Order: sequence, then structure tokens, then C-alpha cells
Amino acid sequence: MEQGMSDNPGVIAFPPALYAGTLLIGLVLSFVFPIDFLSRSVALVLGVLAIICAGLIVTSAFRTMNRAQTEVNPSRPTTAIVSDGVFRLSRNPIYLSLTLLYIGIALLFSALWALLLLLPLLVIVQIGVVQREESYLERKFGDEYLRYKARVRRWV
Repeated sequence: MEQGMSDNPGVIAFPPALYAGTLLIGLVLSFVFPIDFLSRSVALVLGVLAIICAGLIVTSAFRTMNRAQTEVNPSRPTTAIVSDGVFRLSRNPIYLSLTLLYIGIALLFSALWALLLLLPLLVIVQIGVVQREESYLERKFGDEYLRYKARVRRWV
């Protein structure tokens, strides 16, 4: 790594805070300007399924990262490329789980506004978090990361 460069990706914000803030705005908008879009039973089933999937993915990702003894928090240095467990299927399983959790909560609250805000949120996460992390990992790990990147999809 070049001297003078910070040993972290320099993401624009703590990713869970981006998701939580956007979800909160969407929930408030849905409370103030409610729009019915799914039956309560369908929203409940889909919401619970999304939350369960999110929990399974994030638990697996955290365990895999802990076994590799690398950092989960993007403001701290990464010490290893994690390519096993759920990281064989997605380079970003934690962000995938945050997205599923967001969708699940939005569905449970029948918050169409929150679902509509998901697309701009994902653009912000892609540009302000994921791309910065990928650039950092390429600088830090070089060919090792490029091989992993060529093998595993970004999201799913």
C-alpha cells in the first residue's frame, strides 16, 4: 500500500446508517402519505422471509469474516480477502443482507415509499461504498483480489 494513503476504503458513511436513515425517511413518508400496494398477509409473509434470509446471510458473513480474522467495519483496515462461505456467492453479502432486511421491514410496514427509496439508496451504496471498497482492495491486495473479483459476482 502506498505511503500516505489511509488503510481503509474511505466509504462515504457507515453503510448500516445509510440503510437505516433511508428506511426511516421512507417509513415517515409512508405514515404521512400512505399507499396500499399489497395485502397484509402477502406483505407479512414476504417481509418475514426477507428478514429471515437477511439474518442467515449476515450471520454467515460475520462468522466467516471472524474466522478469517479480518475487520467487518469498513472504516478499519482489511487484513484478508475472504472468499469462502457466503463470500463464494457474493462479494457483498453484508450489503445484500442489509438490503433484504430493509425490504423486509418496508414490507412489514407496508411502506411503499421506503421501497421506492431503495433504488436511489442502492445507487449511493454502489458508488459511495462498494466502488470505494473495491478500489481499496485492488490497491491493497492486487492480483489476489482481482482473481476473486473475476470469480464472484458483486451482489448475487
